[in-house]
Amino acid sequence: MSEDSQHGADELHVTRVLMTQLDDFLPIAKALSSELRVAMYKQLLRRFMNINEIAEMFQIPPSTAAVNIKKLEEANLIKTTLIPGTRGTQKVCAAVISRIVLDAGTPDMSAENHVLIPMPIGHFFDAEVHPTCGLLSETGIIGELDDPGSFVEPDRVHAQLIWFRHGYLEYRFPNRAPRGSTVTGLEVSMEICSEAPLHNNNWPSDITLWLNGVEVGTWTSPGDFGGERGLLTPLWWGTDNTQYGLLKTWRVSREGSFVDGRRVSDVTLDDLRLNQGSHITLRIGVKADADNDGGLNLFGRRFGNYEQDMVMRLDYIR
Repeated sequence: MSEDSQHGADELHVTRVLMTQLDDFLPIAKALSSELRVAMYKQLLRRFMNINEIAEMFQIPPSTAAVNIKKLEEANLIKTTLIPGTRGTQKVCAAVISRIVLDAGTPDMSAENHVLIPMPIGHFFDAEVHPTCGLLSETGIIGELDDPGSFVEPDRVHAQLIWFRHGYLEYRFPNRAPRGSTVTGLEVSMEICSEAPLHNNNWPSDITLWLNGVEVGTWTSPGDFGGERGLLTPLWWGTDNTQYGLLKTWRVSREGSFVDGRRVSDVTLDDLRLNQGSHITLRIGVKADADNDGGLNLFGRRFGNYEQDMVMRLDYIR
């Protein structure tokens, strides 16, 4: 690969761990169902390659290489980009997932149905935040940096990255479990990390979730991640700043409350009183007296590594 090609490919260098649920694993399994694609993926974990290099290595036509690379890209295992070459442009490929962790969970055989409720991160209805703090849309800063007053700006609904040192954001999710049904499980997933000046991969923060006013549990984020661009983070936001977070899932069941399968409290569904209102209140924040008062970054679907808003899942039986 030429020097210019290698420089352009540096933008692809994002290897990370993918946490996935069993229901979301099928596209990955299909992409890796071919021995050829598995071999390609292993090579791309080692170094960047263009389509011609891949075709030559595996002694296949470039068209065949391109078809198989597209399968890996559709499963979000690799990323490709067109960069200038010595003869026009070339497609450079790189693996962006270094490890896949499958959370099969413990299936609740009585949960016959579920509903997903996405919530854009700018659609909070209450906030109490303390600097450092700020909001970004996909194209620029909303209001002023380190000004809590920016959190009441009308444009806050367009936020794709929100951060604060301590305080909270509060959301109201519609309770879409059908009338007369029984909720058997509640999950909330979001991309989050700590909040340090610029970024600091070793900056722990105790991030707490409340549902309907009940403290569900706390997860300690290991750091504020930057230095290499998030897969979705716009180019105008410099890599010295926060770039991506970790996708975390809180789950409340009849047995207790868990973060990514690890028990964090004895709060159960009965404690949340889900059948007493048309909405479910969610608060996410960092307590002022937290042992690790390291702030919070919350990512929308156009920032970070995961193309999703905050998402609530309700499992129910009729």
